[in-house]
Amino acid sequence: MQNESSCCILKKMPDNLLTRLKASPVLCDGAMGTLLYSKGIFINRSYDELNVSQPELIHAVHQEYLQAGAEMIETNTFGGNSFRLERHGLTGQLREINFAGARLAKEAAKSFDAWVAGSVGPLGIRIEPLGKTSFDETRIAFREQIAALLEGGVDVLLFETFGYVEELHQGLLAARELDSKIPIIAQVTVDEDGNCLDGSTPELFAPRLEEWGADVIGCNCSVGPVAMLEAMERLRAATSLPISAQPNAGIPRSVEGRNIYLCSPEYMASYARKFVAAGVRLVGGCCGTTPEHIRVMKSALRATQARAKSPEGHSKSQAAPPVVATVPLGERSRLGAKIASGEFVTMVEIVPPKGTNIQKELEGARFLKSVGVDGINIPDSPRASARMSNQALSLLLQQQSGIEAILHYTCRDRNVLCIQSDLLGAAAIGIRNLICITGDPPKMGGYPDATAVFDVDAIGLVNIVHNLNRGLDIGGNPMGTGTSFAIGVGANPGVPNIDEEIRRFEFKVQAGAEYAVTQPVFDLSLLEKFLKRIEQFRIPVVAGIWPLVSARNAEFMKNELRVSVPDSILERMTRAPSPEAARQEGIIIAREMLMAVRSMVQGAQISAPQGRYSSAADVLEALGGTSAGATAI
Repeated sequence: MQNESSCCILKKMPDNLLTRLKASPVLCDGAMGTLLYSKGIFINRSYDELNVSQPELIHAVHQEYLQAGAEMIETNTFGGNSFRLERHGLTGQLREINFAGARLAKEAAKSFDAWVAGSVGPLGIRIEPLGKTSFDETRIAFREQIAALLEGGVDVLLFETFGYVEELHQGLLAARELDSKIPIIAQVTVDEDGNCLDGSTPELFAPRLEEWGADVIGCNCSVGPVAMLEAMERLRAATSLPISAQPNAGIPRSVEGRNIYLCSPEYMASYARKFVAAGVRLVGGCCGTTPEHIRVMKSALRATQARAKSPEGHSKSQAAPPVVATVPLGERSRLGAKIASGEFVTMVEIVPPKGTNIQKELEGARFLKSVGVDGINIPDSPRASARMSNQALSLLLQQQSGIEAILHYTCRDRNVLCIQSDLLGAAAIGIRNLICITGDPPKMGGYPDATAVFDVDAIGLVNIVHNLNRGLDIGGNPMGTGTSFAIGVGANPGVPNIDEEIRRFEFKVQAGAEYAVTQPVFDLSLLEKFLKRIEQFRIPVVAGIWPLVSARNAEFMKNELRVSVPDSILERMTRAPSPEAARQEGIIIAREMLMAVRSMVQGAQISAPQGRYSSAADVLEALGGTSAGATAI
């Protein structure tokens, strides 16, 4: 009882923040600016001025984060300094804006026993030696803002998103001139390499900030959780002070002037645990992080944090966006039903034509249906070649052959707005099965000067589709009826950096992937190792099977596509005395692979090199389920 009581005292007394950080991690809130923008506040407004003109809006945002489980909230004063306010003609309201920001946060936090951090951002100008503003002028500007925040009663000062360490130094000096005792959190923003914008490394800026009077040192904004974790690991080794991490919800993607952040709450929560394991004591989120992210992060950290009991009823007043019930996988498509029931599924790849004539592809689809294939797998401009839209071909083949299409959908050529539009259109025309992949870069194809988009990668794409299935758009806003996609992803058991492949595969599963299709399998040991590695987050796996057509084809697969092809298979293909013999040997090898993986996976995707659909059927005959009497194509 003694320990529990002590923990409660620490929680309820803001003065003991630093003591609490030594005992257990503290969860901070998420973004203010991006959340206000999502609520309809135009980007050209002063968000800090909303403390005065729309206090109920700011108070409501604080309430959302507190109800989600935040133990510390930040005032809406990131840009509340004279230089930034001057751009909006608000310099004369500096004290009023910052004082109001502090009082709004204190009023919201009082019933939650939460800490209030006075948010102080960079001035938004260049200071000496790179700019005309002197150190003295810089300190005066910070002192004006901080004085108003202290008057408003903040419990701690939080300097955030500083790219230049010397500017942060001036802010710390100003704070200590006004209050030598108040806890100070000093956060810089870093690039993908973990360095400040001025080039300072964690090994350099950490001891400096410690010397200048910071009580907590950390990073926020700019990068997503992965790069932030790497920076935290370096920072932990560079200082004995508590450290903090508030990453963005992924790398921001600019879409028509709007930054879109696509990391799911579950993804952020998984990294919250990793941050704590790496020694982080203050965890939160920056741009793109919402109350839903904080709620899931709270749940993830609950097991490792010593928390006092929260007043009952807070979660009941949470206004989460309505989410429609997701259609069960078994009801979304015939393929989804077979996967959900554990049946072995078969797919054959049909590559879109380079022109508009689909007669060959249509005959192939009809043939494949006749021999019992479950679905046709239609790639999206494979190897960045220019071909007919695979979405159009999927619709035509489904309508005219009756077989179900499995649409490859890539991120290469589309921004996030186009992705959402495409997917909503695909759902409307009856496409139900997807394989979400990043896509080959244009430089691999015949048009190396073509530009790529890559707003998101396959992980972000799965997040988008998963949300669409839940009736949420790319901004997390309700859009009515959800889509009904069976969500597949790609996997490559033979990739050289298998650790990275496994890491990304886990993220895909966490994002909502429901089945996976592998690259062609020629080396069983690699597939076995891959399946062993994914046991903790296993989803149904469909093995790729490729009937080789020649020794040259085998060499191309191994040396240019980087598919693991054992030397023994290369030798078998090389020994074939004629092209026809080589094709037959390729089919034999593919049948051997299919039977070898049959008990290991939940399905097989058979490729049809050179459009030889009969070769794919010949391979599938090894399962004993195809119609041997069908006319070959």
